[in-house]
Amino acid sequence: MQVRQLAVRDTYVITPKVFRDDRGLVVSHYREEPFATVTGRPLFPVAHASHSESCRGTVRGIHFTATPPGTAKYVYCPRGRTLDMVVDLRLGSPTFGTWDSVVIDPVDFEALYLPVGVGHACVALEDDTIVTYMWSGDYVAEQELAIDIFDPAIGLPIPDDIEPLLSGRDRGAPTLAEAEARGLLPRYEECQKLDEALASAWGRPTGT
Repeated sequence: MQVRQLAVRDTYVITPKVFRDDRGLVVSHYREEPFATVTGRPLFPVAHASHSESCRGTVRGIHFTATPPGTAKYVYCPRGRTLDMVVDLRLGSPTFGTWDSVVIDPVDFEALYLPVGVGHACVALEDDTIVTYMWSGDYVAEQELAIDIFDPAIGLPIPDDIEPLLSGRDRGAPTLAEAEARGLLPRYEECQKLDEALASAWGRPTGT
């Protein structure tokens, strides 16, 4: 398993080994130990798992959880193909407002790790695309927030060759500046403390 840090601080793309033969394949897309060895911190105890199924052009995000409680996420794509994007929404972070993107699919089975306070967005590049999420906390609808994925101040690389399909919530989401003015954005120091608490809950302190 390879682990690579993205442009957003503390956010990683994980590339597992895929074992293929004439019967098919086997892949372990979520492993705590290799991640901890590379990053110096564990993943997190999974409290909730879900998946979305999307037709080509479906746009989801930029989504994040109100902090506190905040949630870390682990995201991968077992079917189809998706452009996944991460955005640093943590006020005071050295990479605040920075984004990065990765195309994930069931060829390399890459996955994304997002710490507390980092926003997630994705665009389905094929019909019947499935994105699977593992969360460090339970899903509470009232705590789930969104930022306008088309905010020009962020400048995400939404493909020009799709007709975007968005939910009503995402169409009405505030810009990054509007969310900051409303006090919706998480603070970097608080997010770090929450991530450290997750690490302790997993039985391994950060930095070891």
